[in-house]
Amino acid sequence: MSPRRAAAVWRAGPRLVALAALTGVAYALATWPVTWAGLAVAGAGLALAVLVRPVWGLYALPFLIPFGRLREVSLGPARVGGLEAVLGLVLAAWLARGVARRELRLAPPPLLPAWVLWLGAMWVSVLGALSLGSSLKELVKWGEMAALYLMAWHELRRRDILIITLSTVAAGALAALQGIYQAVFQVGPAGFLFPLAGRLWLRAYGTFMQPNPYGGYLGLTLPLAYGVLLALLLSPPGERGSGEGRWALPALGTAMAVAAGLMGLALFFTLSRGAWLGAAVALAAVSALLSRRALVASALAAAAAALFLAMGGARALPAAFRERLTDFLPYLGMVDVRGVEITERNFAVIERLAHWYAAIGMFADRPWLGVGVGNYAAVYPAYKIPPWDDPLGHAHNIFLNVAAETGLVGLVAYVLFWLAAFRLTWQAVRATEGVWRGIAVGALGSFVHLSVHNLVDNLYVAGMYVQVALLLAFVARLRAPPPWAEEGDPGAGTA
Repeated sequence: MSPRRAAAVWRAGPRLVALAALTGVAYALATWPVTWAGLAVAGAGLALAVLVRPVWGLYALPFLIPFGRLREVSLGPARVGGLEAVLGLVLAAWLARGVARRELRLAPPPLLPAWVLWLGAMWVSVLGALSLGSSLKELVKWGEMAALYLMAWHELRRRDILIITLSTVAAGALAALQGIYQAVFQVGPAGFLFPLAGRLWLRAYGTFMQPNPYGGYLGLTLPLAYGVLLALLLSPPGERGSGEGRWALPALGTAMAVAAGLMGLALFFTLSRGAWLGAAVALAAVSALLSRRALVASALAAAAAALFLAMGGARALPAAFRERLTDFLPYLGMVDVRGVEITERNFAVIERLAHWYAAIGMFADRPWLGVGVGNYAAVYPAYKIPPWDDPLGHAHNIFLNVAAETGLVGLVAYVLFWLAAFRLTWQAVRATEGVWRGIAVGALGSFVHLSVHNLVDNLYVAGMYVQVALLLAFVARLRAPPPWAEEGDPGAGTA
C-alpha cells in the first residue's frame, strides 16, 4: 500500500468509526431497554468526542477510576471495564490522529530514562516467570501508564490540567459520598460492621470491594484538593478574582473545601490504618510546602496527639479505633507468625506478616531477577505459611513485592524511578505559583501518600495507576512542557 493510500485510510478511520457508532446507537434506541440505550448513547458520544480530540477522553478517566469497575468483562487473565476501554480508545485515537495528520511528535519527555530502566527491569524478570500470562498483565498495566504519561505530556495544556484536576476531585467527592452512605446506612458485608457512639457503622469500601484500596484511592485524591484549596487561601487578595470572574476562585476554593471534607470523612470510615497514615503524612507535606503556619499547626496537632496517647489517652477512644491504632504494636519486630495464636483481633496483622515472609522467601531464592513480574500469586503456594493459603494477589508491601517479583535489579530500578519522579515534582513546585503550585504540591502529596501507604499495601490496582500516571504528566508538563507548547503554557519560569 502506498503512503498516500495509507494516509487516506487513516483519515477515513474516524469517519468509519463514527458511522458505526451512530448505527449502533440507532439500533440500541430501537431495541434495548431505556437504561442500556442511554448508556450506549453516552458511550457513543464519548467515543466521538475522543475521536475529535483525544485529550477530551482524559476528562472522563478520573470518574472511571472509582466507578468504571461496576461493569467488567474477562479477557484472558485480565478484566476489562470502562476505564480500560476509554484509556485504550484515547491512546489509539491519539496515535491515529497523529499519523493521519502527520502531527505525531514524540519528543523525549522528562523521566524517560527512569521509565526505560523500570520497564526494562520488569521485562528482564520475565525470563524466570512461572506464569507468562500474569507477567503480561502487569507489563500491559505499566505500559499503559507509560503511554498515558507520554500522551498527556505531549497534549495537555493549562486548561486541560485544570479540568482534569477538577474531574479528579469531583470523582473523589462522589466516591466519598458513596462511602459515607455505606458507613451510615450499613450497606455492605456484616464483617465490615464496627461499633461507635452507641450504634453500628460499616467500614466504607466504595466500589473497591475492600476498605483498604478504597482508602488508598481517597488518600491519593485528598492531597490534590487540599493543595489547591491551600494555594487559593494563600493567594494575595488581588489574585482572587475581579470583574466578571470575581466569583470563580472563591467558588473553586469552596468546592475544594467541600470535596476535601467529604473525602476526609469517608477516609475516616474506612478504618484503614495504611490510608490514615499515608494521608496524614501527605497532608503534612502539602502544608509544609505551601504554608509555614499550616506546617506549625500540623506539627502542634501531631505533638498533642502523641502526648495524648503517651499519657494513656487511647483508653478514652472508642474500642474500634483504639484497636485499629494499637493492635499491630506487639508485632512490629517481625515475629515468627508460625508460633502466634490467631485471634479475631490479630488476624489481619498476622496475615500481612505471613505474606511479607513469603515475599522475603521468594527474594532469597531468586535475589537478582526475582520470580517474574506479576508472579507473586503464581508462586505463592511454594512459600506460603499455613494456614494462609490465599495469596491475596500481592505481598501487601510494594517494596517486598517488587523485590520478590523482579529481584534486586527491579527494586533498584523502581526506587530510582520514584526518586526521579519526586525530583521532577519538586522542580515543578519551585517553577510554579498560584493554583498551578497548588496542583504541583497536591500531586507531590499524592505521591507521598502512595509511597507511605504502599509500605503495607499495593495501590497500583483498581485503576489507581491511571491517576498516578496523570499526576506524573501534570508535574512533567508544569516543569518542562514540550518544545511546541503554546506560549504562556506553565513550565519553568512561566506559570
